[in-house]
Amino acid sequence: MEVPVSVSKHLDVFDGGFLSVYLGTFGSVSFNEIVDGVDQMIPEIQTNPVPFLFQNTPKSGPRRAWTGPIRRLMTIAFALLILGVISWAYAVGVPLASDRYGLLAFGLYGAFLSAHLVAQSLFAYLEHRQVAARAAREKPKCSRRVALTISAYQEDADYLRQCLLSARALQYPRERLRVLLVVDGNREEDMYMVEMFREVFEAENPATFVWDGNYHQPWAPQVSGDGGKAGEVEAGGYVEVEAEDPGRLTVEALVRSHRCVCVAQRWGGKREVMYTAFKALGDSVDYVQVCDSDTRLDPMALLELSRVLDEDMTVGAVGGDVRILNPLDSWVSFLSSLRYWVAFNVERACQSYFRCVSCVSGPLGLYRNDLLQQFLEAWYNQKFLGTHCTFGDDRHLTNRMLSMGYATKYTSLSRCYSETPASFLRWLSQQTRWSKSYFREWLYNALWWHRHHAWMTYEAVVSGLFPFFVAATVLRLFYAGSPWALLWVLLCVQGVAAAKAAFAAWLRGSGRMVLLSLYAPLYMCGLLPAKFLALLTMNQSGWGTSGRRRLAANYAPALPLALWAALLLGGLLRSVIQEAQADWSSEARRTEARYLAIGAVAYVAYWALMLAFYWVGVRRLCRPRAGGYRVSV
Repeated sequence: MEVPVSVSKHLDVFDGGFLSVYLGTFGSVSFNEIVDGVDQMIPEIQTNPVPFLFQNTPKSGPRRAWTGPIRRLMTIAFALLILGVISWAYAVGVPLASDRYGLLAFGLYGAFLSAHLVAQSLFAYLEHRQVAARAAREKPKCSRRVALTISAYQEDADYLRQCLLSARALQYPRERLRVLLVVDGNREEDMYMVEMFREVFEAENPATFVWDGNYHQPWAPQVSGDGGKAGEVEAGGYVEVEAEDPGRLTVEALVRSHRCVCVAQRWGGKREVMYTAFKALGDSVDYVQVCDSDTRLDPMALLELSRVLDEDMTVGAVGGDVRILNPLDSWVSFLSSLRYWVAFNVERACQSYFRCVSCVSGPLGLYRNDLLQQFLEAWYNQKFLGTHCTFGDDRHLTNRMLSMGYATKYTSLSRCYSETPASFLRWLSQQTRWSKSYFREWLYNALWWHRHHAWMTYEAVVSGLFPFFVAATVLRLFYAGSPWALLWVLLCVQGVAAAKAAFAAWLRGSGRMVLLSLYAPLYMCGLLPAKFLALLTMNQSGWGTSGRRRLAANYAPALPLALWAALLLGGLLRSVIQEAQADWSSEARRTEARYLAIGAVAYVAYWALMLAFYWVGVRRLCRPRAGGYRVSV
């Protein structure tokens, strides 16, 4: 067979290299098919060698009627006003109601937080009603071409199979849906994921490809320094592969010519995996859905996501309801399942009401591909403090869309189930990684507040300040407060948590949601100190967790917990010693002692009731997943 000149010079490099292309379970792609597919792409590459649309400065999208310099200044002034009012209310401690001795006090700051929770709950409820009303009026159109992209790294085999089976079962026209699995790793130990993809999609005539490089690490890898060895890549070194790289051309030819494709590429991190999927798809589809390999999709998930983008051209991305796949593995996974539901169905539903969802979650999100392609290079090459960013991919994708002026939405009608860590330390590692991306993306998000509703500015300021005010309050009470003042704050915290849990239980129609109030101590004792570790290590990159096939214990997040516990214990001992030496004979002190006794009994009774409910209704059902993993930490 005669090989076209435009391609032959690029195929010489294979020469027995690490390349294998498969179609179906047993067959393989013929050499003619590879050459034909690559040769058809050469004219396009030659006429458009530089993707000039990919600029660091995003193009403007559908703007609000007024987004000029004056609006920028007014947005900054509004943010500073919110910051000033909250800080003043917290620092001054203006009392709105108090008893005779100031022991039972309710201040301006507490009133502000209460009003915030009420408003957030109200707007979330209104958004749910609007979503339900739209769904009742119209049916999904299903007229757009969609690509489902799945990112995988050393995934647990059971979870991956569930993910692939759910992708196969999606209710969407087959001729308009593509499935693309990209595996982060091309070694022998990663091939089980390729084989599983081929098995699940056997009837779809799938194409699988093992690439010994990736888009930024070519098949002839860099050498790290003078003494480096072949195959080693310098830390942080990301090199653009020339358009003639045969692996790249083969990947793009297969992705654009087959409905179901799996690519196993050289390890590069999750962002590299997602970049491969986006880049290979090019402009061949209208929408791109993102999904993680531990996620089980509801059959209607894609239909409901596409409905939102079809109905409103000013919406650039939409996310769905991410629920927990393993809620009964442990108390950590159970509380996470409750927290997830509130995070999506209250907090993000409220943001969606104002068309400014801050994060379209990685397990279930849909993007307009023409817009995504415009900022793809800028998204991939994101740096923070000189370090290439490799986590927080979903949050930065959302921020890029918001920066163009497009709205981001959430729909509770689209649903998926995703794995969450069952061990405390692994959960803490996950939360630390997410906190890093939150603080980093908060700074980028602030640049585009003026292009969206004022709620986006308001909520960003409030949520950004909250951890610092909580930490300051706890330390102040432990070191300078009385035992009653500390107990009063704890009672207020649990009261607010119980009220929020009661609303969630009503909104969801599930009595188990009242146990959400148990999440408050997990936040105070675990997540809060982890946030400060995240602030100090924001520029450290990496996946942040190990693959689920071989879990590794990460003890780094335990360090801030130990320091936090030492600080609180020291303050508590100091306060107890100081109060023990005080004179309790006055009327005010006797009243305080009486309040302290009553409050302690109420607090203990509350926890006894909640723990009994948890033990009877949930704990007896908790057990490790059959055939699943265990982590020793």
